[in-house]
Amino acid sequence: MFFSSPVVAAVLGLIVPISVHGAPANVAQPPPVPLVANAPAIASGLKQEASSNDRFKKLLTDSSGNLLTGDALRQLTVFDFNNQAPATGAKGGSILLATVDNFPILEELGISGAISIVEPCGLNVPHLHPRASEMFTVIDGILDTGLVQENGFNAPIETQLGKYQATVFPIGSIHYQQNPTCSPAVFVASLNSEDPGRSDIATSFWMLPSDVVNAALGFPETIGAGNIDAWKAHLPVNLAAGVESCLQACGLSQ
Repeated sequence: MFFSSPVVAAVLGLIVPISVHGAPANVAQPPPVPLVANAPAIASGLKQEASSNDRFKKLLTDSSGNLLTGDALRQLTVFDFNNQAPATGAKGGSILLATVDNFPILEELGISGAISIVEPCGLNVPHLHPRASEMFTVIDGILDTGLVQENGFNAPIETQLGKYQATVFPIGSIHYQQNPTCSPAVFVASLNSEDPGRSDIATSFWMLPSDVVNAALGFPETIGAGNIDAWKAHLPVNLAAGVESCLQACGLSQ
């Protein structure tokens, strides 16, 4: 049989399922799984295979064609979001995205996903995914979200999500999430590309030549060619500390 005997027995109705709260005492927490260090190279090799079965064979079997076992198999088939840590300079939380760059089994599957912990008042800064639409679900806490569509739909779409509530961000739309509370929030994001990409709007915009930025902003007196570099230096990394009013209400400071 392809599956383990208990699974087959349950499917055949030989074992009556029992509803329990939590795992039985004799079931240990699965061990942590490290990220695949050479994932990009592995994924690149998988692209050369003709079919899905060929990719799975190349990834998950040894030189004799036998299925890998133990930690070797687990590392290639399990993605551990517990590996996430705040990016350098990020003050508003942490996020880890599983893509073909760190989870090569996703090659040609057209999917990826992320889990993020957003600290009190934290802001996932406005950004877009150039190659994917996103299904966004809050699994703990409360998050405010907003998106802006392409030119012609000239109104922001804003909403608030609680636990187990979801929304969508269409491909290419500028969107953000902000925690308006003094408690952490957690979300799960699912995207329909194994390589969705991400462009942080402010960071990308300020990479342009100073005179272009100055002209695009309409020559405001507060931002000019002389202080654009100073503005760039203060741009936050993806998970920003948050909006000032929330930080003050929660007794936090940047």
